[in-house]
Amino acid sequence: MSAARSLTALRAVALTAALPLLLTACGYGSEAEKTADKDAQPAAADGAKKLSASEVRIGYFPNLTHATALVGLQEGLIEKELNGTKVKPQSFNAGPSEIEALNGGSLDIGFIGPSPSINGYVKSKGSNLRIISGSASGGVKLVVNPDKIKTLDDLKGKKIATPQKGNTQDVAFLNWISEKGWSVDPESGKGDVSVVRTDNKVTPDAFKQGSIDGAWVPEPTASKLVSDGGSVLLDEGSLWPENKFVITNIIVSQKFLKEHADVVEAVLRGTVKTNEWIHANQDKAKASANAKLKADTGKELEPKVIDPAWPSIAVTDDPLASTLKKQSDWAVKAKLIEQPELAGIYDLTLLNKVLKAAGKPEVSDAGLGAK
Repeated sequence: MSAARSLTALRAVALTAALPLLLTACGYGSEAEKTADKDAQPAAADGAKKLSASEVRIGYFPNLTHATALVGLQEGLIEKELNGTKVKPQSFNAGPSEIEALNGGSLDIGFIGPSPSINGYVKSKGSNLRIISGSASGGVKLVVNPDKIKTLDDLKGKKIATPQKGNTQDVAFLNWISEKGWSVDPESGKGDVSVVRTDNKVTPDAFKQGSIDGAWVPEPTASKLVSDGGSVLLDEGSLWPENKFVITNIIVSQKFLKEHADVVEAVLRGTVKTNEWIHANQDKAKASANAKLKADTGKELEPKVIDPAWPSIAVTDDPLASTLKKQSDWAVKAKLIEQPELAGIYDLTLLNKVLKAAGKPEVSDAGLGAK
């Protein structure tokens, strides 16, 4: 991928730099890792109207691309909008388990990548979730061993890792390979390039041991590989108009949205204010992200990883809906999924209400909104 964008450039497009966290994939995986439940929640402010639910269960990954959730929870910026409704955060390590929790009724709202959002919507035939906001853009890079790979053409015949078959980065890499005129079997990963599906937590060791020659991965995995001697060959943002593409959405259970729209609106006020706070307080937000990471996992990122990863992600309220549609088309082209019916996957009504009240421009669902 192209060189990481500077903070100045990110500000110029009104997106904010996000925050580096664990080496987890943004597509698929296993069960929820842990639940962080804050016992002390603020009571409703005097005179403020209580909301319709006593609690709201919010899922996220301890991951760079879920910065809005991490900072919003750490700083209390989301719960502040809830007038005493209790926030119950749940940490997941990949998409399918979060979708299962949402569909099973143990989760109300979640931060999640585009591929599991699409799969969850399609598998339920449009009955179980809606995308209600964007959260993050960018932060995906192709990092390679510079001794083995010096140009993009050198990838032919090499072993390149992606987080999981059919996940967001895997789909993007398979599409890139196809546009180079090369061939890879999407199921086995074998072909002109060997696509090795590897959990992001394992990828750095595989890279150091030489069992892979590079990886198409999200931050902070990409910066971890660079700290281990890798070189950024391509930034996925360079393949998209204005360097923008969705990497994280906010989704909601349709049942919860119908029954507790006031709570959903309050959460969205919190996420919009969180993104503003990140933009205005980047050093504090960076520290906040690492504090949340340490609280959730017992670890925080080293400066050599967090510093280069920081400018590659931009938090954004805009779901960048047209880019989700393109990612879906790529998955179809790679024969990983059948052509999905995505009409109705977005409901941006409450987000646009919040944005309008905050004096911000409304955002588009690219014709894929609920009727």
